[in-house]
Amino acid sequence: MYRIECDTHTHTFYSRHAYSTIEENVKAAKKAGLKLLASTDHFSDMLYADYKNIKNYQYFFGVDQWPREWHKVTLLRGCEADVVDLEGHLFGHDIICPESIIGDPYEGDPTLQELVFKKMDFVIASVHSKRFAEGAGIARTTEMYLKILENPKVYFIGHIGRAGVAFDMDTVLNRVKELHKAIEINEHSFVWEGDHQELCAKIAERCAELGVKICVNTDAHIACDIGKFDRALKVLETVHFPEELIINHSRESFISGLSASGVLPRPIL
Repeated sequence: MYRIECDTHTHTFYSRHAYSTIEENVKAAKKAGLKLLASTDHFSDMLYADYKNIKNYQYFFGVDQWPREWHKVTLLRGCEADVVDLEGHLFGHDIICPESIIGDPYEGDPTLQELVFKKMDFVIASVHSKRFAEGAGIARTTEMYLKILENPKVYFIGHIGRAGVAFDMDTVLNRVKELHKAIEINEHSFVWEGDHQELCAKIAERCAELGVKICVNTDAHIACDIGKFDRALKVLETVHFPEELIINHSRESFISGLSASGVLPRPIL
């Protein structure tokens, strides 16, 4: 049986279709015996009709107020950014912000993505709406994922097995390995029935064969789900997945992985 000390894909009220505060999530993590929690709310146009308004993203600008240790749980600052096109761009890359949330002018007209990402310890890149990829060939979608992995803030790709976008598995997984990054095995992928479950299991099996690291997460949208990885871990057991390739099996392994990938070279503790 695997021991997982970290849940690094979780959501709070800010994601709007989630139901808990950040402190409720931290307390749930402690109750579950976790040593590290990452709060990774959606960074996406799904949240607001006026999604280009910088004022809607004040939540991300204040994350440095969060304690690094809260209720004896290490707390990391992240977001789950939507993949928005076949070029591998993530949400906010083309939203120019000439003024801050209080109206002061920025120098150089930064993008919303730049402003948010610089506050993050790491970013999860996920496909939610796959409409932009309809009709695209595998060569092009594979290249999309490769470009996503090159983003210096992206530590792992979220729920790639249920995103509904086909890709060349070995090409993407080998690049993940080269960059010292990871692929997520997401508990929610095994809650929702569908053909994607078989693909998720195949991705896990191939990661084991190639020596590619994975991150096992709940994608919890309510506090009571935090730290519950039972379905995902059952799949890993069936393919005899090596624990040392699970980057969040311990707090130390997750944090050292952030450093090795270059996503967060500075010490956080």
